[in-house]
Amino acid sequence: MADSLLLQTKRGLVRSTWKRARKARPQLILSRRPRRRLGTLLRWCGRRRLRRRLLQAQAAGANWREGSCPLSRAAAAQRPKTAAPSPAPSPTPDEDPAEGGSATLPIPPLRPAGPGRALLLLPLEQGFTFSGMCRVTCLYGQVQVFGFTISQGQPSQDVFSTYTHSRLTINAVHYSMPEKSKKEMKREARTLLRPHLNQDDRCWLMKNFSPLCSIVMLENLKTSTVNFIISHPGLSYIFVQESPTFQINSEYFALRSVGIRKEKKKNGLRLTESALSALEELVNVSCEEVDGCPVILVCGSQDVGKSTFNRYLINQLLNSISCVDYLECDLGQTEFTPPGCISLLNITEPILGPPFTHQRTPQKMVYYGKAACKNNYENYIEIIKYVFSSYRRESPLIVNTMGWVTDKGLLLLIDLIRLLSPSHVVQFSSGRSKYMPNLTPDYVDDMDGLYTKSKSKVRNRGFQLAEFAESLEFADEDKESPLMFTGHKLMCVQSDFAFRKTPRNRDSHNRILRDLAVLGYLGQLQPPVPKPLCPLHGLTPYQVPFNAVALRILHADVAPTHILYAVNASWVGLCKILDDVRGYADGPILLAQTPICDCLGFGICRGIDMEKRLYHILTPVPPEELRNVNCLLVGAVSIPQCVLKGQRGLEGTIPYVTTDYNLKLPGASEKVGARETEATYQERLHPKPKFYRKVN
Repeated sequence: MADSLLLQTKRGLVRSTWKRARKARPQLILSRRPRRRLGTLLRWCGRRRLRRRLLQAQAAGANWREGSCPLSRAAAAQRPKTAAPSPAPSPTPDEDPAEGGSATLPIPPLRPAGPGRALLLLPLEQGFTFSGMCRVTCLYGQVQVFGFTISQGQPSQDVFSTYTHSRLTINAVHYSMPEKSKKEMKREARTLLRPHLNQDDRCWLMKNFSPLCSIVMLENLKTSTVNFIISHPGLSYIFVQESPTFQINSEYFALRSVGIRKEKKKNGLRLTESALSALEELVNVSCEEVDGCPVILVCGSQDVGKSTFNRYLINQLLNSISCVDYLECDLGQTEFTPPGCISLLNITEPILGPPFTHQRTPQKMVYYGKAACKNNYENYIEIIKYVFSSYRRESPLIVNTMGWVTDKGLLLLIDLIRLLSPSHVVQFSSGRSKYMPNLTPDYVDDMDGLYTKSKSKVRNRGFQLAEFAESLEFADEDKESPLMFTGHKLMCVQSDFAFRKTPRNRDSHNRILRDLAVLGYLGQLQPPVPKPLCPLHGLTPYQVPFNAVALRILHADVAPTHILYAVNASWVGLCKILDDVRGYADGPILLAQTPICDCLGFGICRGIDMEKRLYHILTPVPPEELRNVNCLLVGAVSIPQCVLKGQRGLEGTIPYVTTDYNLKLPGASEKVGARETEATYQERLHPKPKFYRKVN
């Protein structure tokens, strides 16, 4: 009886409370928007209350993340009630993590250290993402930029973080700590900093010093190549973009004097777990040298991060070995040369920037002349065989391939795998890329390539598998090693690479990158800093007689009477052929077929003197190399328009720039006068019937 009375009393209290809330509802909630705000407020208060309880449980020793029992009421009653949990005291920079302290700071401190210089104090496992270019020197500790480790006492490195690629980050990494006291470490750091910094800067650093911190010096960097690129209208945004900022402080002015800008961490380079795992395995295999030097072929569709992966892998390998070989098979987006080249390079220095900042002289190079190999696949394969024959297997080889992996592009890739016989194939895939089958050894063996047959068909025909590679020239000790179908290890990398390219702007974006590579190569013509820039029309060209070099147009059939029109004001490859062209007529000497020959460099034919029968060639190739040049190859790679239209010091009519252009001349465009393919030839011989629709 007493229990029923108590239950009725409780029900009455609940009903009365509910009635009062219902009566007050019209005055409190007038519309859906205030109701939504009240619900949001209640949810926020609930989250705050839950957070407070979790903090209290954590302070009492309960492991609430693993589902332990919550804090008991008795334990909670013993604690003083507060409106909010008091924040934990922030650790001082002098605390040692080994003693229970923490060396992490919320924001990496940065301090100006004179005009054009700044000091960066990086705690362990913290990074500084930036855009622009600067010279990085590690004064104390150890940092990593784009996979390359810079330690104290090592030479400074020039770093280029551009808006055309992912921003670079300076990360503080763990380094070995000798068994010394903190006082001794400070004394050692002060000794290392004394030649570089004044007393005030050293005192500031010692005040915030921690044994696990890394001290970095950032200096303003000026190069003639970059100055030449940004001197053209519209290209200065590549390195530094001005935008409104709301924090005008000493850090802002320090970074501005250096020539860089702080960026958000999300804009920096991010590698997936599969990419990091592949990098670690490839570095271990390359450093062990158990099975010889590995041949690593990287493939995948366009814009999945193949080139970024290659740069990071090269930098990681250079941390342990002295050099890395690199075979460039991508004609459109080359890494170390202007576009349209297949080259082999020996890399000994880190790559800390996009391709147009590190143009280098290859060990062997052939000028293909176009940014794609369509309609001329056989010549593409023959050139790769010719360049690959110079690889001596003394260091790991990284092979970069095209992003065309569908239809004939996939068959061509299978031919490359059989030809190069890589030990590892790194295949990139992305949710936004086109489907590509896994290139396992079994798949490659069972599939026909563009010029090679599957393993079963080769066995049925009864000839050796190495017949396809008979033309390769190897050293005597390498001839006995198997070349074909040796098997490889497939490493699938799932890419989450963020890029700005879309199917609509991909062509224009790639064209801009190709133009930047050409500008980076032409920047070698400029005098070193601090001398001012010199316009290209103010540089003295070389004079080459007509009968000293042979001519060949690679991408189109041009009538002999118009050959000099096609050569004038064009981008030319300076090549060396085996035939001796001297002793012929006054010229010009024309080649009937496209040769596969060494390309020693590039230049601009800025004029032709018909009276003296001379070519005027502007090139950064040294004179001792120019003595070997006896062939000029002209391809579809053109001089950037900004070079012709944006040169300083010109008045009046600009040379070679006109609106009166006749596209009907042979060689005036790729479509008019272009060499017809086999399919076009067959179609011309056997035309298909055309159906016409009657128009009223």
